[in-house]
Amino acid sequence: MENKEKYYLALAENKGRLNEIDLGEILGFEAGVTRQLIAQLMAEHRIEYFKNDTCHYRIMKRVKASNWAANLE
Repeated sequence: MENKEKYYLALAENKGRLNEIDLGEILGFEAGVTRQLIAQLMAEHRIEYFKNDTCHYRIMKRVKASNWAANLE
């Protein structure tokens, strides 16, 4: 499994319990690698910055195309 996908799935399961760097370390990533993975996931709009007590990132909620188009009208 690619590191980015592995981190994304772990972040989804984490639900804000661990901070993002500690989560990466548990998966075996150094802090710099974890920050790169976060940057890539943010660029792909798969996660968003969300100031929480522990973890500062969360999985972005997906909007269905039909709902998105309806909101534009």
